[in-house]
Amino acid sequence: MRTLVDGAARVLAEAGVGSPRHDATALAAYALGLPRLDLVLAPPVPEGFTEEFAELVDRRRRREPLQHIVGSTVFRYLTLRVEPGVFVPRPETETVAQVAVDEAARLADGGASPLVVDLCCGAGGIALAVDTEVPGARVVAVDASPAAVGLTRHNHGASGSGTMRVELGDVRDPGLLADLDGTVDVLVSNPPYIPPDAVPVDPEVRDHDPDLALYGGGADGLEVPRAVLAAAARLLAPGGLLVMEHAEVQDAAARAAAEATGAFEGVETRPDLTGRPRMLVARRRAGRPAPGAQVAVGDSQP
Repeated sequence: MRTLVDGAARVLAEAGVGSPRHDATALAAYALGLPRLDLVLAPPVPEGFTEEFAELVDRRRRREPLQHIVGSTVFRYLTLRVEPGVFVPRPETETVAQVAVDEAARLADGGASPLVVDLCCGAGGIALAVDTEVPGARVVAVDASPAAVGLTRHNHGASGSGTMRVELGDVRDPGLLADLDGTVDVLVSNPPYIPPDAVPVDPEVRDHDPDLALYGGGADGLEVPRAVLAAAARLLAPGGLLVMEHAEVQDAAARAAAEATGAFEGVETRPDLTGRPRMLVARRRAGRPAPGAQVAVGDSQP
């Protein structure tokens, strides 16, 4: 088994895979039907394994995402099903989820049943993190992709957690979740934000993640994030928390867009797991959004 995994790791390294040893071991575990593989304690190579393993390694060599091959990924304490056509949750987004979890937990500890909305939910990682880690939280997850909504519903069912509302909807719709206007305690989002001229280099992202989940619209990629800001200004209760992921080069533009609405205070940028400036955090100011907040949604300038 070790010889096979060593050989697979070399093949993947030559193909430019960033974590060849990890991926080779994960593929071997998947072929064996094991959640993980300890090569020191690995079982004898079963009949048919070599051929199946070689096919899996070849798929990964051609830069098909590991998560698509094995059908799942780990996000915080969850094992989520993932499928082609839906954005694969990233480890760095766990920091965004942590901020939302911490705020919801703080409110729950005070006796509240916090209402948390996850816009552009993808496979449901952030929403399910809150739903499973904060007892009493009321969670609503929304995505514009029917495939993402279906996958979030599946992952919610598999999690065994409480009731979670999952809806199909476009964050650019000014009537989205209108029944929740002014009542949301935490609004969290990992929206698409890549500009049109910043095509990802990694084939796993460029060729396999859906464009709907990657490109944010507008010249700067911030059309959808600005729509998230407009939705947050409408949905959040006074004092409610906004948490939104963005690219590390968009920190100043994201802050400027939030401040331009007049709806937020305490606007700041926070780092992800690698220390890069990757999320906007702000509180909903009391009162209505400043005039022009909605107009700024489709503007391609900060």
